[in-house]
Amino acid sequence: MGYWYLALAIGSEVIATMALKESDGFSHATSSTVCVIGYAAAFYFLSLVLKTVPIGVAYAIWAGMGIVLIAAISAVLYEETPDFPALIGMFLIILGVIIINVFSKTVGH
Repeated sequence: MGYWYLALAIGSEVIATMALKESDGFSHATSSTVCVIGYAAAFYFLSLVLKTVPIGVAYAIWAGMGIVLIAAISAVLYEETPDFPALIGMFLIILGVIIINVFSKTVGH
C-alpha cells in the first residue's frame, strides 16, 4: 500500500508545483489554493508512505519522479524544453529509481 500512497504523494506534489507556477507569486486565489492543498496532500500521503517504506528510498523516488514529471509537463505546457545535459540528468534520475526498486534490499516488496 505504501507505493500507492507514494504515487498519490508524487501526483499531489506535481499538481501543487504546477499550480505554484500558475499562481504568479500567489497573486491568483484559485491557483494559490490548489497549490497549498496540493502540498498539504503530498506531505500527508508521504507521511503514510513512511509507515512502510524507508525514508531514504521514499524521498529519493518522490523527489526524483517529481523532477522528471514537472520537467516533462513544463516542456509541454510552457515550452520550457530541457537541453541535452538536463535530459541526461533526468534519464539518470529515472535509472536511479529503477535501480533502487529492482536491486535495493531496503525496499520492501
